Formats: sequence, structure tokens, C-alpha cells
Amino acid sequence: MIRESYRSMKHRYIDRRDFLKISGIVGLGLTTCPIGVSIAEAVKFDRKLYKVSKSRTGMGTIVSITVLDPSRDQAEEAIAVAFEEIERLTNMMSRFDPDTPVSRLNSYGFLKESPPELSFVINKSIYYHQISNGLFDITVKPVLDLFTKSFKGSKKAIPNEEKITELLELVDSKLISLNGKTILFKKDGMGISLDGIAKGFIVDKAIEKLMKRGIKHALINAGGDIRTIGDKGNNRPWKIAIEDPKKKKNYPDMVAITNSSIATSGNYEVFFDHEKIFHHIVNPKTGLSPLINISVSVQAPTTIAADALSTTLFILDPARGTRLINSLPNCQSLMITKNQKKIKSNGWQGIRI
Repeated sequence: MIRESYRSMKHRYIDRRDFLKISGIVGLGLTTCPIGVSIAEAVKFDRKLYKVSKSRTGMGTIVSITVLDPSRDQAEEAIAVAFEEIERLTNMMSRFDPDTPVSRLNSYGFLKESPPELSFVINKSIYYHQISNGLFDITVKPVLDLFTKSFKGSKKAIPNEEKITELLELVDSKLISLNGKTILFKKDGMGISLDGIAKGFIVDKAIEKLMKRGIKHALINAGGDIRTIGDKGNNRPWKIAIEDPKKKKNYPDMVAITNSSIATSGNYEVFFDHEKIFHHIVNPKTGLSPLINISVSVQAPTTIAADALSTTLFILDPARGTRLINSLPNCQSLMITKNQKKIKSNGWQGIRI
């Protein structure tokens, strides 16, 4: 997760864990909980701009949208449209609601007349699978389901190694067939989880809605997946503090971004066991959760790229992860190992906190 730095909001900030308690949200990844509980702020930001901020629960996290605009009404209308888009796409890509296209695909092994947005995300997932040598893989759902089942209820047990090995036969994005609007799994029992990419895509689409409304200054933060439009006015960039994995507000770095995206993957948000050995990121080669890193932040032109790449780098050791980012245009990374070592890519530029 990444936190936006606002001195003016210091005393009004509601911590993510407190917000989740208030909202009663319990879930993993892209849940289809309604975008309900709302926090709003509308103040005069400077002589020319109003700052309108609204936060709601969505995508299994907190989604915050901040817009700076000369018209308060226009800002509020644009935010409303963006939240509508977020809800529409969440209801399309959740794997928990049995009525979504993703759930139908997982249930039947094929999907005819796939929505174009879903086909786009799966196609992008296959691209990241290719450039990561298979380490980004949306077909890890069978393993995630095993984790959920193993640690459910009072009889928690470490997942059976033989069962994990068996399920790995179903994990490979090369076994997904896309033919026009039809998506097909080549093996029975396969399933996809878009937790590592869909949130970024949805943020990008919400940003598009704001831009179509003429918004020139905005920031969306969906549980650490962040994208900005322009700056904060008067050539002031948005300042983003990288979340402290230990939750002690010792932020490891801060970045200044304009017309860009940043996302963080970490093992501190969603885990199955108290020891945090099994968490929501799975290495598709081993069926286990990687333990080398505790936090990975990636800057990229789009949030879908930042989201997918931060998930990928979390699986990789720092040397290989940094080499991958250095090979991609306009991408930078900050990796934090379990030993608190910080590894920065060539283009990463932090600022003094």
C-alpha cells in the first residue's frame, strides 16, 4: 500500500484498518462488496481550484479519489462517474460473485461473448506472463483456493505439499486460449484470479472517465494502486509516501509523480497464517508464497503495468527483479527485502521526507 502525503489532511486522515473495521469489509482481492461507506471533503484548495476528495469501499479495499478543479460541481460529478466505472468493472472481474464473467469462466472452463474489458485484461496478463518467464500468472487460483481451505476455521493446517504439486499442473497461462470473444481453459479444474492486475486496470479506466470530463488535476488511490492526472496545480507534483511494511510510519521513501502511476505489493496486507508464510502472492513455479521481499513498489506509465510488475517483482529476487525493470521503458522500482535492504532500479528517484 502507498499513502498520499497531504499536510492539510493530516488530522482528518482515517487509517485503512480503521476504515475496514467501520465498513465491515472482510475479503480477499476483488470482492464485489458494494461501494458503500463514503468519506467526503470539498474545500477551496487555492485561489483557482477546489479540492474535492471522496473515499469509498470497493475492490476489497478503500478507493480514494481527489480532484482539483475550478468548479466544485464539475469535480463532484466527475468523481461520481469514476466511482460508477469502478463498480461496473469490479462487478465484471470479481471471482467471488458467481454471476460475474470471471466466475462463470472459472466454473465452466470457457466463456463465450467475453466483455472486451475482460479479454483485454487477460490478454495483458498473458503479456506479463511472457516477459516474466512465467512468474506472473493469473491461473494460480487453484493454489489460492487450497490456501483458503487449509487455513479456514479452527482446524488450520499447512497445505499438503503433494496437493500443491498436483495443483501446479493446472497453473500455466499458456493453457488459456483466446479466440475472438471466446476464452477457454485447456485443462479441467483451471481457474484465474485477477487480483494482481485487475485493480490497476480499473484505476486506469476510472482515470479515463475523469479525463473525459475535462479534469486536469486528480489522483486515485485504490489500496496502494495510484494514478495521477497532471499535478496539484502551479507545477506542484503529487507526493506519495511508500507504506512502511511494519506499519510504524517509518516510510522507506517518498516519490513525486505527475501524470504517472505507482503500485506496491507486500506481504503485510493479506495473509493466510499468523506467521505470514502463506500470503496472497504465489510463485507459480513452486506453489508457495515468496519470502525474499516484504515490499515492492513500481512506477509505470499506467496502473495496470505498475500493478502487474509489482506483483512480478515480489516473486523475484532483487537482482533479477531490478534487471527486469531496467529493461522496460519508463519503469522504476524500489524493492525492500525481509532484511530491510532497499534496492532501487536505475530510474528510481526518491525525495526527502
